[in-house]
Amino acid sequence: MKIYTKTGDSGETGLFAGPRVRKHHPRIEAYGNVDELNSVLGVVRAERAPAEIDAVLGQIQHDLFTLGAELASPDPEKQSVSLLGARHIELLEQAIDHYEAGLPPLREFILPGGTRVAAGLHLARTVCRRAERGVVALADAEGALVRPTPIQYLNRLSDLLFVLARAANAAGGCSDIAWRKETS
Repeated sequence: MKIYTKTGDSGETGLFAGPRVRKHHPRIEAYGNVDELNSVLGVVRAERAPAEIDAVLGQIQHDLFTLGAELASPDPEKQSVSLLGARHIELLEQAIDHYEAGLPPLREFILPGGTRVAAGLHLARTVCRRAERGVVALADAEGALVRPTPIQYLNRLSDLLFVLARAANAAGGCSDIAWRKETS
């Protein structure tokens, strides 16, 4: 089987068990941003994140693939697509609490950076926020079926990625970089 089909050459793509839509359609934007986030996490993992963080990121990558499949379907429940649920959000919250407990309290804004893994996690956080905005835009589109769970998952995931970036810096012996407000 060839990887190229030429069916997208006119600027359209097919949804999972659905119609063909323009490649700038809000649904394509939504799952494309989730796919990009998954790729960024793959890059972070290639930087050899600490084993415990790597395991969390591995599970998140699987969740994001599931989420992408849901977003690629106009009616995921009808198509029996696997769906993220409250349990997935609870696991993110548990991970946030776990990692935050080992970090000094945050008393100031921090800049993205530090170790390569932490910098990558900060990048992933910003891509996650864009993915969340895309899913919200899709949910607001007329006729779109989007459950609240994907939005909640991405919202919580961006928080976890921030905490994991701080944890990666701590594990790498690197302090977070405090933002210094300019004074005039």
